[in-house]
Amino acid sequence: MYWFFSDPHFGHGNVIRYNNRPFRDSNEMDDCIIQNINDAVSEKDELWCLGDWCFTRERSQYEWYAKMLRDRIKCRRVHLIFGNHDKPYIGKFLTSASDYKVLRVSENGEKQKIILCHYPFLVWDGSHHSSWHLHGHCHGSLRDDPASLSFDCGVDCWDYKPVSYDMVKAKMSKKKYKAIDHHGAREHEGA
Repeated sequence: MYWFFSDPHFGHGNVIRYNNRPFRDSNEMDDCIIQNINDAVSEKDELWCLGDWCFTRERSQYEWYAKMLRDRIKCRRVHLIFGNHDKPYIGKFLTSASDYKVLRVSENGEKQKIILCHYPFLVWDGSHHSSWHLHGHCHGSLRDDPASLSFDCGVDCWDYKPVSYDMVKAKMSKKKYKAIDHHGAREHEGA
């Protein structure tokens, strides 16, 4: 099973105020998000963080904190898509770390292409061929577009919990994709 989340901002006390998060301090926030992850995600699953893992100012503190957080998550395969607050050297604590990922999921004979990036896109690789785009960065501040096969996986949107592949699939099944670039004209012409 695949799971996705974004923008936990572990250790970032000010994000509580910026996003009206219901926590007294960053310790309570971190504990809640990690508990929610561990309650949902098994050791054998794959967990994708779509950016902004943690936030501290000192490199030595950042590395220690990033590793400590990773060690508290029971899932063995934890991946990071770098966000604007992530430092490249924290990738060594995770299964993989990159700026962008094309994920191909096969389930019950069906294949789904998913584009992962911290930042939202208007169009992406295969968007006009039913690929999905999962992102973070916006903390729920962008309106969900029912004509776009994309959405914000940020913890602020999902009660500080990760989102499963099945939840993503259910959400995408309710959307009616409509191309906004030149591919839309071709689809209508039958090209």
